[in-house]
Amino acid sequence: MHVGEAGLVVTSPAPRTAWEAAVAADPDCLVSQSPAWRDAVFADHAYADASRSYEFGAGRQVLLPLARRRILPGLPVLASWPPGWEVAGPICPDGRISESQAAAILADVAGLGALSAEIRLRPGADEHWLAAATPPWRVERRSCYVLDLQGGFGVVWSSRFRSSARRAVRKAERSPIEVEVGRSEQLLDAFYGLYQQSIRRWAAQQHEPAWLARLQLTRELTRARLQQVAEHFGDSCTVWLARLGGQPAAATIVLEAGRYAKYWRGAMDKELAGPVRASNLLHRLAIERACDRGYRWYDMGFGDEPQLVAFKTTLGALALDTYSLRRERLPIRSARLSAERLVKQLIGFRKPA
Repeated sequence: MHVGEAGLVVTSPAPRTAWEAAVAADPDCLVSQSPAWRDAVFADHAYADASRSYEFGAGRQVLLPLARRRILPGLPVLASWPPGWEVAGPICPDGRISESQAAAILADVAGLGALSAEIRLRPGADEHWLAAATPPWRVERRSCYVLDLQGGFGVVWSSRFRSSARRAVRKAERSPIEVEVGRSEQLLDAFYGLYQQSIRRWAAQQHEPAWLARLQLTRELTRARLQQVAEHFGDSCTVWLARLGGQPAAATIVLEAGRYAKYWRGAMDKELAGPVRASNLLHRLAIERACDRGYRWYDMGFGDEPQLVAFKTTLGALALDTYSLRRERLPIRSARLSAERLVKQLIGFRKPA
């Protein structure tokens, strides 16, 4: 803990009680800002908790989730959250903050001497964060896809699902698909088996060696990480598995926290699942359950591939802007992207049409 300018009190790592209080005071927190998600991020000890709690006076507090890579203790790399762990960003009462408060937090993070620091803001974050992110902070924009559940499933089905999505669901319902729901080891294993199959398919679509795709994507989601997320979310983690002829065909994982149900991961055996539209059926069931449980939003995450965007929008998801605030002492990101582009040129990589 230290006291900065104008009596700003900073505590790091932020106590769990402060985290829970911040989430309770900010009704629009994402699943990826929840204490359960925080626990999953740090469960395998690849990252150290560098979160910071800011007290501005009059009891107003802002919590900034931050993770530090343990592999570079002398040259810290800070992220909110790291790659593969989606959006975190600041948590504050009602989501609102003044430009001066945002500037004070960014100045504090800049003063930590990190090799690089990235703060990934959630959709609808207070615009004062963007105004305060003056150079050398850089602002980058991406789109995520979120389905509005207001009005209940009847409204979602008739007014937000496109007709093509409704036809796909009806086709699935006429097919001999068996759906299993839960969080058992067997369901997690079935999902991970489908995930491994999906990696091979994605690699073939992108003209990428299977070993390279497997190296990257398995590192992003190991079986152990899958287990950690399931354990920390408990009953708020649900695996939806579709079987065809007794064989796993498609699976999705949905996490719940606050006002959100989050479609976290999906995988399928395309030869089995594609013709019968099994994935459409799983989302329809998960969305109906989210409506029944009173959730306000169904978060479908990021994605810029045309096929993925088309699938999410047929289910009624809308593209929302999110922003990353990035500061680097060395051009790490540009060097990494240049290296990735070179590798892709060498292997003939191409995005799916």
